Amino acid sequence: MTVIEVITPGPFATIQDLGRPGLAHLGVPQSGAADRASMTLANRLVGNQESAATIETTLGGLRIRAHHRAVVAVTGAGAPVTVDDAPVGLGAAIIIESGAQLALGPPAWGCRNYVAVRGGVHAPAVLGSRATDTLSGLGPAPLRAGDRLAIGSETGEWPAITHAPLPGTPTGVVELEVTAGPRADRLRRAADLAVGEWEVSTEADRVGVRLLRPDGAAAPVPAHRDDVGELRSEGVAHGSVQVPPNGAPVIFLADHPVTGGYPVVAVLTAASISRAAQLIAGNRVRFRSR
Repeated sequence: MTVIEVITPGPFATIQDLGRPGLAHLGVPQSGAADRASMTLANRLVGNQESAATIETTLGGLRIRAHHRAVVAVTGAGAPVTVDDAPVGLGAAIIIESGAQLALGPPAWGCRNYVAVRGGVHAPAVLGSRATDTLSGLGPAPLRAGDRLAIGSETGEWPAITHAPLPGTPTGVVELEVTAGPRADRLRRAADLAVGEWEVSTEADRVGVRLLRPDGAAAPVPAHRDDVGELRSEGVAHGSVQVPPNGAPVIFLADHPVTGGYPVVAVLTAASISRAAQLIAGNRVRFRSR
């Protein structure tokens, strides 16, 4: 059986697939890859089913050793990728020989990378998924040095291409496209969310990203209406933008809770959820209504 050994996981690395959809009514979050566009691309490049489990890294630092010949691909944040210290690049299927080491350096932009191995990472499934859920504790534990990961058989046809065009290095403000949320009418002016820029705070993880107005910004902070009663806790969707009383929006990511008590005033598009999953503290963000 093909085995991948974790030499060092970097700051934080987990096993992620497409999560546990359809269980919110039982209090179980979907979880899964934070940047699903990058995760499914990595799987396509190695000829896996899109749902196959991958390694999700945060801020680089991962180093793994192959104990058998394997086909791998790395996608996501702009991190340098090497095999035995020789650069191999992002967005390409490559063959690593037995004993070879694949490593990711710190990203120049973004924060999450996805390492797909042909066959998928094999781990015990919990409620139909191998995803690590940091909020509920479901799924495999975060990766540690010395972990040995078996490779499964979730393959499909070999892809027609083994390289994917890479997006240009993001510069300036990250635009997030949104549609109106179900509780937008609970703000005095729902349009205030899309006025000016927001800055990503240090409160950013797989659960969500909190935004603040940059120092000195003249843009308004969204305010709740005074003429409506308190909102009862209700279900929230992946990509929801919730506004608490202090007006600092929170974008819910993969490990978000299934319910919330603050109004959801907007919801990100699928492509924007993946962009939001790559945000780090200090990034500037602008909302754009669809």
